[in-house]
Amino acid sequence: MMDIVFLRDLRIDTIIGIYEWERQIRQIVVLDIEMASDVARAAATDHIDDTLNYKAVAKRLIQFVSESKFQLVETLAEECVGIIRDEFEVPWVRLTLNKKGAVRGADGVGIIIERGSRTA
Repeated sequence: MMDIVFLRDLRIDTIIGIYEWERQIRQIVVLDIEMASDVARAAATDHIDDTLNYKAVAKRLIQFVSESKFQLVETLAEECVGIIRDEFEVPWVRLTLNKKGAVRGADGVGIIIERGSRTA
């Protein structure tokens, strides 16, 4: 059984898009992330070293996304999930990437990707 550590509404400005005008401006992408983690040890020790540090995950993604210049949200989302899984040893991730303002009349558009296994 795995627990879920989450980050909601992580807003990061970046260059993203296929159109020339999009390459000239910074746009905000919003990430919602769910990550499988066994929190039992952290609950028992009450120590940050025994858990998935969501602040460290957020800081790493802010650094990566703000410096990136991808054309597609699909590529950006896959790269973010790869960082989470590889650098933080997370077995399962569900990431929602919302590119707010990309379509007139819509609150946002984007993708949801899920990678890995929820069970250890």
